[in-house]
Amino acid sequence: MDINAVQRVYRRYAPAYDFYFGAMFQPGRREIITRMDCRHGDRILEVGVGTGLSLSLYPRHVEVTGIDLSREMLVRARVRRRCQRLSQVVALRLMDAEHMQFADNSFDKVVAMYVVSVTPHPARLTDEMRRVCKPGGELFIVNHFHHANSLVRGVERLAAPFSRVMGFRPDFSLEHFIEETGLDVAAQVPVNALGYWTLLRCRNNKPSKAGVAPMPALA
Repeated sequence: MDINAVQRVYRRYAPAYDFYFGAMFQPGRREIITRMDCRHGDRILEVGVGTGLSLSLYPRHVEVTGIDLSREMLVRARVRRRCQRLSQVVALRLMDAEHMQFADNSFDKVVAMYVVSVTPHPARLTDEMRRVCKPGGELFIVNHFHHANSLVRGVERLAAPFSRVMGFRPDFSLEHFIEETGLDVAAQVPVNALGYWTLLRCRNNKPSKAGVAPMPALA
């Protein structure tokens, strides 16, 4: 997986993304926003906002910023924001989530929906999520991870060589991800059909790195 491969895949997915991945993944989107327990005035960052399928689910009393690596997906998110008059969505920006153009401690909550198995470097993404989240804030992740069933795991391993074409890693390990990132997981909940996806609610347990300059956004 690399940035160019991800951009190519989601350029191809963009026109039909809502049809294929809308209803199927929406229960997980609803569940994660419910568990965010949004408070009045919360500043929320959604990493990998895609076509904006989650945006209408956020309450009107928060401020949501969405970023994505795919220009084609963001075009659809901006249309959705305008057509649905989503005043809580304050910005939708083209940006690499592994190198965010935000200052430390900018957000109360940071969420990544179906993203960590897509990004080239999941640990780097997680570090950036921590950096831009306020100390004591929360990180929320929903994603597919390597299945516990041995038969399903075998199929996932067979599909792994096609990650560049599929746009995600089908054999992504939850145990390895938590070990590599050191996430402080407060809750782990199965979501979507048959609980095949997992929602993680995590405390932001990493102090901000003072003096680190933000990276530029993509043009």
